Amino acid sequence: MRPTAALTPLVALVLASTALTACGGGSGSDPETVKVSFKQSTDNSVKVMDTYLAGIKKQFEKAHPGKQVELVPIKAPDSEYYTKLQQMLRSPKTAPDLVYEDTFLINSDITSGYLKPLDPYLAKWPDWDRFIDTAKAAAKGEDGKTYGVPDGTDTRGLWFNKDVFAKAGLPADWQPRTWNDVLTAARTIKKKVPDVIPLNVYTGKPVGEAATMQTFEMLLYGTNEGGTDPLYDKNAKKWIAGGQGFEDALAFVETVYKEKLGPDVSDALDPNVMTRVRGEWLPQGELAIALDGSWLPQDWLPGSGHEWPEWSKTLGLAAMPTQNGQAPGKVSMSGGWTWSIPAKAGNPDLAFEFIKTMQTKANAQKWYVANSGIAVREDVAEDPAYVDAQPGIEFFTDLVATTHYRPAYPAYPKVSTAIQEAMEGVTTGDTSVEEATSAYTDALKEATDNQVVER
Repeated sequence: MRPTAALTPLVALVLASTALTACGGGSGSDPETVKVSFKQSTDNSVKVMDTYLAGIKKQFEKAHPGKQVELVPIKAPDSEYYTKLQQMLRSPKTAPDLVYEDTFLINSDITSGYLKPLDPYLAKWPDWDRFIDTAKAAAKGEDGKTYGVPDGTDTRGLWFNKDVFAKAGLPADWQPRTWNDVLTAARTIKKKVPDVIPLNVYTGKPVGEAATMQTFEMLLYGTNEGGTDPLYDKNAKKWIAGGQGFEDALAFVETVYKEKLGPDVSDALDPNVMTRVRGEWLPQGELAIALDGSWLPQDWLPGSGHEWPEWSKTLGLAAMPTQNGQAPGKVSMSGGWTWSIPAKAGNPDLAFEFIKTMQTKANAQKWYVANSGIAVREDVAEDPAYVDAQPGIEFFTDLVATTHYRPAYPAYPKVSTAIQEAMEGVTTGDTSVEEATSAYTDALKEATDNQVVER
């Protein structure tokens, strides 16, 4: 999952004005051209999406003589990308024909009327039956209509450096059963290999949704008993106030930074910390354990700019355990991105034709492998060529069976921000776990018009 962060009104205004010029004359200015807006990596050496879309553009233009594709990259951190994109979607003068939507924000954009329901197109597209139901649900609005075609999903787990583990006397086949096992390994590494960061868990507002989803929710859903959702009560249609599980998840984060088992707080709260984890700390052996996503190898593949052919031998993989080892014993969170057509797109029919080109079995499989994604097409997931394409794919694909999805309702972005603020408070030591939990519940009530229940 990529980061999100709150913006000041001034920054948002500047970004909005930038967005108005990012898309030229808007999608409707040329009926023969489909404008495709996507998130471009802020790391200049990472061109995975650019390369893939360039290939699809070539295919599409060859199959549709006289039609052209204009790629409209938005190079920005996630929070700025969302702001620019939403500004573009407000007017037919600036709206592209196709946009790349994070599933955690898609319901917010649906509620704002920015996206077009795709059901009429999907009903005539046989390939839609190949997509797994959970992935389809991630792009569905509360009105029951579908507003995006997913291009993959992701899962999360523990990456660990086997060389560092060997120096610390820890096993190369490490599989922790409880949270305490994870902390014990980090404490051992701190003692025996002091020049290495023992454990990284993302935290605080600067990294946004990465803190919420990749750390906090991985912990919170691991406190869960009996399969109930610890964040949102679907039956009552209300959000759940901070309780014991919430406090326990915060306490884990507090322990990591209080005991100096993680990076320096200043580094942890650097918006670029994710780039450092992937591009520096892991490849250079400076980080022992990373709670992170399935997509990391895309930065290490040939041509990525951060080639690291030894990664599959150096790094081990372990599932994140539940708090006390309770069933099912491991936990993961899943998200992903979808391709959506703006409500104000000038060429929606052409845009869906571009989606169909991207989402043939062959092209979808190529994308999953290129960006280290998890297949959401059943025919790809069952293909041995996909399973064997890259070390780690089978491990992360197997986590789909026990994964969780965020309750991505319109209020979720505000809920996520409240979680990040609670995490940041215990990371810096400015607030206690109890104070941060209480502040979260207050913020939750305000963000959801008091649609909150105690559990």
